Amino acid sequence: MNQHHGTKHLTFGQRCGRTLKHLRSTPAAARKAFPEATLKAIETAIADGETVHNAEIRLIVEAALTPGMAYSGISNRQRARELFAQYGVWDTEDNCGVLIYINLASHQVDIVADRNVGRRVSPEEWQAVCRTMTTGFASGNFHDSTLRALQQLNTLLQSHFPSTGPRSNQLPNEAILL
Repeated sequence: MNQHHGTKHLTFGQRCGRTLKHLRSTPAAARKAFPEATLKAIETAIADGETVHNAEIRLIVEAALTPGMAYSGISNRQRARELFAQYGVWDTEDNCGVLIYINLASHQVDIVADRNVGRRVSPEEWQAVCRTMTTGFASGNFHDSTLRALQQLNTLLQSHFPSTGPRSNQLPNEAILL
């Protein structure tokens, strides 16, 4: 989870700079960072993980916030929570949904977990997963660092929510590019 809790108190200049940064990050940049082969590998990693644990994972990559959201100061965490609700990650049978939200313009990753998962996994464990991604992303390695983070997350979830046998898939495994 990202430790940036909000950006509401930015100056006018900071707001304008943040907005420009998000305007420069395009959907094409997101597709370059997460091409079809990477998206398929992510889908496979999520599906494979869900055979060893009872949690449900969604991964959303957003190239940038809208200019209005960027200027208004919405934080990465706030946006992740909004998408957690919008995509129904909270709506799993055992309250065990996990959203990984990547904002490319902000260079930030947040994880939002439903209450059952949130009670058992420590903030330090979430931070370690996020760091795996952000460290790799800093060097332009989106594919391998995302897959390493998913492996790390799957192992973590398996330790807290081991599989109890075959079950229905409650959330799609495909990554979402916004």
